[in-house]
Amino acid sequence: MISYSEAKLIILETVKTLGTKSILLKDALNYVLAEHIKAPFDLPLFDNSSVDGYGVKIADVSQAAKNKPVNLPLQDIIRAGNHNNIYLNSGCTVKILTGAKVPKSVDAIVMREYCDEKQSVISIAYSPKYGENIRRQSEELKKGKSILESGTLITPAVIGLLATLGINKISVYKKPKIAIVTTGDELLKPGRGIAPGKIYDSNSFALLSAINLLGIVDCMHYHAKENKSHTHKILAAAAKYADVIISAGGVSVGDYDFVKDVSEELGFETLIWKIAIKPGKPVYFGRKQLNNKGKIFFGLPGNPVSSLITYHQLVKPALQKIIGLKEEDIREQSKIFTAKLTKAIAKKPGRMEFVRGRLMVEKGELKVSPTIGQESHMLSGLSNANCLIHFPLDKEKLNVHDLVDIELIQWANN
Repeated sequence: MISYSEAKLIILETVKTLGTKSILLKDALNYVLAEHIKAPFDLPLFDNSSVDGYGVKIADVSQAAKNKPVNLPLQDIIRAGNHNNIYLNSGCTVKILTGAKVPKSVDAIVMREYCDEKQSVISIAYSPKYGENIRRQSEELKKGKSILESGTLITPAVIGLLATLGINKISVYKKPKIAIVTTGDELLKPGRGIAPGKIYDSNSFALLSAINLLGIVDCMHYHAKENKSHTHKILAAAAKYADVIISAGGVSVGDYDFVKDVSEELGFETLIWKIAIKPGKPVYFGRKQLNNKGKIFFGLPGNPVSSLITYHQLVKPALQKIIGLKEEDIREQSKIFTAKLTKAIAKKPGRMEFVRGRLMVEKGELKVSPTIGQESHMLSGLSNANCLIHFPLDKEKLNVHDLVDIELIQWANN
């Protein structure tokens, strides 16, 4: 067996991106940028108004106050989108609407709330500072400034920024095709009537939803019966379809566990087999090179908690690297915090254990409690958890009030 840190390092050093493609902005959500973006022009493009109000010269309203308003004749109206060359004369004001271009002759804009419009005369009861309520050209971005790095996740805010800059087509990293393979003759699809000796399949639903949260939607589910020939047939089909195969079950050393042997028969090189962790010891990781294109195989345990924990700790960061996320952002999601343990926990030494926990803040102090239901088949314990307590492999007991390492459970990219 190898350690968790060794396994994670091997996996992240093995996986690679799948190249790039060009897509339209409307289709870019949850992709990752594969190019650096520079501002093609200043932002804002021109001085514009941040409010509906009245443009003034400071000298004309320097004495204006609530109990002593200044009356100025209305010279003109400037609307958003209008191109104008208006020059504001001294002793006059112009009505300027939000987003409208502000003439250089205007020193400041007084909000409409401080003004009273009476026909063509405006009563102004406020003395603004120079530049007040004017968004200056390039105050956000100067032309040529680097604003988004390759490896940036495309969120709604990123899409909005790109649209603001007039960019409609971008280069992104390709997403992998995923094959989810479940094993076991005992599995039934939820919605069907239960039968003696049968259980409902949770792994395919849980893994698919976790993968979808990374913005990967090209997924296919396969199910292998507990015999070697059918397992071979199913894994061969999955390998033909997918860039990444993720199996759940059939990966241990039981009489009907064929996943590792069959994957090797299909040409996958075994890079990891068994990790000193709990839950999730019987994890398999393999790679197959074919025509300069690599395929990756993750064999996860069949117990639902083991399957999801090993996915979260090992598969998710690998998929994030494949879709192009920056390595520092991937590391950030695995950031370790410390919290005070509220209940003693014990285990046998020899394996690092991921104890499902509930992190909370009490009187400004981080505290963590193990959830009820820590066995590898008890999804309720994981469902109620928001973090994982890292129980070191050489430790046998962690006591109440001990400071322990914790990692937040985060299924999505951000």
